[in-house]
Parts: sequence; structure tokens; C-alpha cells
Amino acid sequence: MLSAATATGIGRPIYKVRSKMKRSLMVTAEKFPTFLPSDVERIKDKFALKLAARIERLPVQVSFTEDRIMSSCVTPLMRNETSPVVLLHGFDSSCLEWRYTYPLLEEAGLETWAFDILGWGFSDLGKRPPCDVASKREHFYKFWKTHIQRPVVLVGPSLGAAVAIDIAVNHPEAVESLVLMDASVYSEGTGNLATLPKAAAYAGVYLLKSVPLRLYANFLSFNGISLETSWDWTKIGRLHCLYPWWEDAAVSFMTSGGYNVTSLIKKVSQKTLIIWGEDDQIISNKLAWRLHGELSNARVEQISNCGHLPHVEKPVAAAKLITEFVTETCRCKEVESIS
Repeated sequence: MLSAATATGIGRPIYKVRSKMKRSLMVTAEKFPTFLPSDVERIKDKFALKLAARIERLPVQVSFTEDRIMSSCVTPLMRNETSPVVLLHGFDSSCLEWRYTYPLLEEAGLETWAFDILGWGFSDLGKRPPCDVASKREHFYKFWKTHIQRPVVLVGPSLGAAVAIDIAVNHPEAVESLVLMDASVYSEGTGNLATLPKAAAYAGVYLLKSVPLRLYANFLSFNGISLETSWDWTKIGRLHCLYPWWEDAAVSFMTSGGYNVTSLIKKVSQKTLIIWGEDDQIISNKLAWRLHGELSNARVEQISNCGHLPHVEKPVAAAKLITEFVTETCRCKEVESIS
């Protein structure tokens, strides 16, 4: 089987489609869950297709809605003695963000989960539950308490880093250590967007899923991405936006005020690995050192020739750093138990 490292080359997937027939065969080779939007069939990226075929919905009972939320995630192929690794994603994204790095972490022998944050991803939100910060936090915690039940290494890229910090401080029993990647943790929530009238909020959300905006975001996020690749990654990135409840969930988050975790950073007690792309055009890598200075037990690793999302652009480097960090953390636990 072709490894993720080989297929992604220097960090971008290589597509070799010689005919429409071959493209069609490649796309339909995977059997997808019936709850995924049918547009998944239009994606070319074979790693996205393989991960999409593994997405499940697991039941999570929360306090803010009577019905259990069928919550989307990718579950591990193996359970082992090392700490489970739980991968979050960035703002308005999904577990498919981990299409290149997830298989590498599994190849390294890690028990790996990819979790869709409430309001994004592929969960069933037909009952329109609230999707504010408190609801997102409780949803993750109840998912963890029901299905994982052991302290985890929580990995948060971009806004996912704010989600990770919020969970780590409020539910420290669930989080053994943190990996924060190009962390969006110094913004003041959704700012003035929280005060928009509902009609204006829905108009803004409609723009958020537009193809031109998503294409532009790709060119900002990655180094030297081709138009063909950007187009395919746009289809991947907006797939979850095709659900009828996506707009309601997005407005719920936007008007709630969003994440503002700056005051929580110094309360983080867990050991933390900070990863940053040196060429990040969205969040300056200078903030890596500010974050390092405010955390009590952290170190910084930077990835050269890399933009805002290392796990997409440089999956081999990202997986290596995460794997080494998990191994190091487990080794420290063994030493402590012996002493």
C-alpha cells in the first residue's frame, strides 16, 4: 500500500489521473457511510476518500438536548497501552483535515481518534442543538467519558488549539497532555460578529461556505499550492457545509461570541508541545514564543517551508513530532511509576 509519506511528496498530494474512467474508478472504490453528503464522490484525493470511508457516528448524551447526538469521528483500529491521541480540527472544518497525518500516526502504532467538534464535521444535528463554546465543551467531554475513558493527548490545530485549551482547563482529568499547532488562541472570539442581527449573520455564514472564499483561504494557508489541488481541497473543506443544519450551527456559534481563551492559557498545567509552520501567513510564528512563555511546561518545534496547517502540508514532519511527544510522555509515566 502506498504510504502517506510517498503520496504527499514534499507536502502536497500528487494526482496522476490519466483518464475520466480511471478517475471514476478511483473515486468509487471506497464505500462511504450513507450519512455523508453525496458530493464526497466528487473528491479526487485518495487519502480523503479513505478517511471518509472510516467516519462513524457514535451516540453522545448531553444535557442541552433530550436526544442523543450521533457524533461523527474516526475511531482507532487498535487500542494499546500508550495514551490515546485525539485529533481536533480547525475552525469550520472536519476530521478530513487529518487525511494525511492520521494514517502515519496509526502506522507508528498510536491509538488515534479524529473527532468532529460540535457544529462542524459530519454529526447529525437535525435537532439543531446549541453550538456555543459551553455546548462544544460538554459534547467533547461526554464523548470522551462514554467512548474513550482514559486521559488523552489532545491535538488542536488553529482554532482547535483554543478548543483544546478550553477542554484541558475545564476537564483536566480528560487531558494528559496537549499538542497545539499554529494556535489561534489570542483572538477575542467572534468579535463584532456576535452582535449582528440574525439575517446578517446568516448572510455572513452563506459567504463562509462560498467556493471563492475557500479557495482564497487555501492559498493563504499553504505554500505553493496548485489550482487543481486547491480546488480539490476546497471540495473536502466544505463538504460538511452541505448539511441542512450547517448554517444554523454556524450562526449559533458566531452569535454566541466564540472562543476567547487568552485568560486560560496560564491555567494550563499539562505538558504541551507547540508546533508551528515557519511560513504561516495567517498567524505569525512569533506567537509561538509568546505562547511558550505563558505555558508552564511547554516546548516549541517549528517546521520549515510550511504554512498554517502542518498536518496537511507537512504530514510526515507533523506525525513525527506528535509520535515522539507521545512516546516521550509515556516513557515519563513509566519512570514515575517505577520511582
